[in-house]
Amino acid sequence: MAKKKEVEKIFVLDTSVIIYDHNAVNQFDNHDVAVPITVLEELDEFKKGNDTKNYSAREFIRFLDKLADKKETLQEWIPLIGANKGAFKVIMHGKNGIDANEVFGETKPDHKILNTALALKSEHEDKKIVLVSKDINLRLKAKSLNIAAENYETGKIKDIEAIHKGNETIEGVDVGAINAIYKNGECTPKDAGLTLQKGNAYYILKNGKKSALVHNDPETGLLKRIEKAKASGVAPLNAEQVFALHAIMDPKIKLVTLQGVAGTGKTLLALAGAIEQKQEFHQIYLARPIVPLSNKDIGFLPGDINSKINPYMQPLWDNFKFIKSQYGEKSQEFKNLNQMIEQEKLEIAPLAYIRGRTLSNICFIIDEAQNLTPHEVKTIITRAGENTKIIFTGDIFQIDTPYLDTESNGLSYLIEKSKGHEFCSHVTLEKGERSELANFANEFL
Repeated sequence: MAKKKEVEKIFVLDTSVIIYDHNAVNQFDNHDVAVPITVLEELDEFKKGNDTKNYSAREFIRFLDKLADKKETLQEWIPLIGANKGAFKVIMHGKNGIDANEVFGETKPDHKILNTALALKSEHEDKKIVLVSKDINLRLKAKSLNIAAENYETGKIKDIEAIHKGNETIEGVDVGAINAIYKNGECTPKDAGLTLQKGNAYYILKNGKKSALVHNDPETGLLKRIEKAKASGVAPLNAEQVFALHAIMDPKIKLVTLQGVAGTGKTLLALAGAIEQKQEFHQIYLARPIVPLSNKDIGFLPGDINSKINPYMQPLWDNFKFIKSQYGEKSQEFKNLNQMIEQEKLEIAPLAYIRGRTLSNICFIIDEAQNLTPHEVKTIITRAGENTKIIFTGDIFQIDTPYLDTESNGLSYLIEKSKGHEFCSHVTLEKGERSELANFANEFL
């Protein structure tokens, strides 16, 4: 039976896709890719600044500049570099019977992009025109105008329900194996009746009322007992927190991801564990991306730059104050914590302030990592130098940026891509320890 010929496609990218991945043009195999002129207009507004969207805008503009060297104009189809690649073109505004501005009763950039797709559809009747956007509403508008529309899938986790958890409870484990763990501190997975995957993983082994907390050590292949231990005066309150603190404190583990809802202790444990190991690193960085409320730039806020940024960093300072509260104000530990700030051994700052630095001899904690793109996460990790440990914390179900979701954010991407690697570890924290009220909100509201 003859193989059905694949329909040729032209993918039309909107601004949200470029901001998410400035290399998106190269991700569509042998199909052609078009960008409406409106997208270039919007990228021009994004190009100034230190945020990720500004970086992406500049990188894409540079890409177009190099591509334009091949032709005198971007109005012609230009072959993309690489095997089995299509061609690229910038598309001018167009109308073809239907005017999206009239249909939706408003003139706006999104409607110009829709008109461009409609014009392409009329011009290339032999090809399938597909609008690609991270904006759900724009995709719905496109479909209402009979334009095929898709989300940008690169970097997206296909089955978020099956995402790697990193820790698991195993019921019905042989009592002899549990006794051996308490006697010898370890046992083989075979003795426990388990077949384990590669890489670091944590287990609660149970048989009735008997249980043991263990770590699958990839170096020896043994299940090793984990004991509850404090870090910087902070004691883990449940098994998940014991696992998280073990991953943070294990020098063989260089990359840690902690996923959990608000109140599960992700950031506090990361900071407490890092401070406990302060002698191992020259500095501790604690950073988070700034995601302004209502998606307004921080320039809208009153005051100088510190006044604008401080509200976003306050949750990180709150965790540091909690650690300080574990000691008396006259104690040496309390004084040492203050000295860390004074001597810049501990630095709390927006993530944009860290960009561009080489991270050597550093413990780097990135909070709210679910608000990063996969490309941002990769950029951060590629900055790692010698003796650097990176800890990403966040809640993949609490996204604050308009063009990311549970499946496509950087934290979800990293959790899946890092599983099975010997120097990477992930722990999912599900039990809230902030308060009964916070637990109620997470579960019922």
